[in-house]
Amino acid sequence: MAATQTMIFALDDTDHSFYALEWTLDHFFGASNSLFKLIIVHVKTTPTSVVGLAGPGTSDVLVVVENDIKKTAQRVCEKAKQLCESKGMSNGVEFDVAEGDARNVLCDAVDKHHATILVMGSHGYGAFKRAVLGSVSDYCSHHARCSVMIVKKPKAKN
Repeated sequence: MAATQTMIFALDDTDHSFYALEWTLDHFFGASNSLFKLIIVHVKTTPTSVVGLAGPGTSDVLVVVENDIKKTAQRVCEKAKQLCESKGMSNGVEFDVAEGDARNVLCDAVDKHHATILVMGSHGYGAFKRAVLGSVSDYCSHHARCSVMIVKKPKAKN
């Protein structure tokens, strides 16, 4: 059976994200054909959001930061490709690297690809950090035009 629906997976460079990707591959993409076409979306931060300065030499700093962001995106996508290949998904996975605010980029990707589900890992922030940093998963669960699944990494038992 061919894939009929699209799943967007939100990928960042955290252990939580790679745990969620592995969990998703194990549970939705087995030996038989999956119901889903998988599109992995990695959102790069913008250089200007990293470098909060202006003045002489700013463009030089932006070039260095831009190169670092590109290298990180390539490394993250390569690691995800290797994980997909190790799970028997050497083809049929699309990668989309975009720049901007993750919340908007992910909701836009859902619309662009007519996704049925958006999957992402949970960073496990406490209430204070979530209030200060904002939660991409919380935003997407309210604004994405599809179901949103948040995969939580089990806490280590003490």
